[in-house]
Amino acid sequence: MSDVDAARLAAVISPLRRTLLAAARAAENLPEIPDAQIEIIRALPRGAVAGPGELADRLGLSRPTVSNLLTTMEAAGLVERRPHPGNRRHVEVLATAKALDLFGRFDLASGDLVAAATATLDPADRAALAAAVPALERLREALTLLKETS
Repeated sequence: MSDVDAARLAAVISPLRRTLLAAARAAENLPEIPDAQIEIIRALPRGAVAGPGELADRLGLSRPTVSNLLTTMEAAGLVERRPHPGNRRHVEVLATAKALDLFGRFDLASGDLVAAATATLDPADRAALAAAVPALERLREALTLLKETS
């Protein structure tokens, strides 16, 4: 078995992601939301709350960066900041219904687009993609660990 062509894989992943994002956005007439804001929303699934510092640590961003992102997102109606119930000097952040609706629509459109595109591929390519998903998930986890240790 040959080694992975890491440069080729990296060169495919980013454009693939951008293509899927643009296609899903167009299919659902969704607004353009910057990647960093998307990561914050993904870190706040329905009913979840987190402090800005916790979000910064989890996402590997600086606290001032997260604070600026949250200010912009709050103005756009994507997150809500409220006082922490146990300590009024701290705040907790949650995704709004608007944000969760946008991401639900995006995820549904993305899944539909990937299903339609993979249906056009030959069976061997579909099988290779199905087999690659767990490895790609592990690759994402390994990259996250590398980011955390650097």
